[in-house]
Amino acid sequence: MKKVIYSVLVFALVLTIAGCGSKKKDKKEEKPKKATIDYMVLVNKKNKLPNNWEELVELETAKDAWGDDVQVEKKALEQFYKLQKDLLAEGIDIELDSIYRSVAEQQDLWDRWTVEKGEEYVKTYVAVPGYSEHHTGLAIDVCLKIDGEIVADNEEMIANKEIFAKVHAKLADYGFILRYPEGKKDITGYDYEPWHFRYINDTKIAKEIMDNNLTFEEYLEKNK
Repeated sequence: MKKVIYSVLVFALVLTIAGCGSKKKDKKEEKPKKATIDYMVLVNKKNKLPNNWEELVELETAKDAWGDDVQVEKKALEQFYKLQKDLLAEGIDIELDSIYRSVAEQQDLWDRWTVEKGEEYVKTYVAVPGYSEHHTGLAIDVCLKIDGEIVADNEEMIANKEIFAKVHAKLADYGFILRYPEGKKDITGYDYEPWHFRYINDTKIAKEIMDNNLTFEEYLEKNK
């Protein structure tokens, strides 16, 4: 009888130890959650890209209007495709143009254009490396495709007011805002760019910004 009891106790002890080992193993295999980006990050001429941004942002490769590879933040690209599909149903074709640029790429651009166009031109039209919203992967410049032809010239796109009015009316539905509205250069630092959208991953906030013709800066200042 004692032998039976002893055997049962030993068996129970073995199961307990095995169970503990299994729990320890499971606990050890748990991977720490990856830090995520702040979709409401402000990057402009006064606010620099966060130091660890390029390590955290999850980029996807897509094709631009000319068939070249470009990179876009994952969620921003998913929502852009939905916006694009919605607009195509109305006969409006928007295509990707300029999207993500690393800080290193921006520095190369700055250096090259300084040589080609001069320092004054670069200071006026090119963002200082580290201070371009295109570093985020959340800024999307689009161009239009009209009657099979790509329209990418800035002046031509600004002239297509009716088309862009319809595009802008749908931005908030997909978490985008118009980043540089007309008449707000004193706040944003940039002239009106009907083609430059910014993904903020929140349709409610995007709608508030668009419905009230706010800049991103104005919204953040109002809600800080």
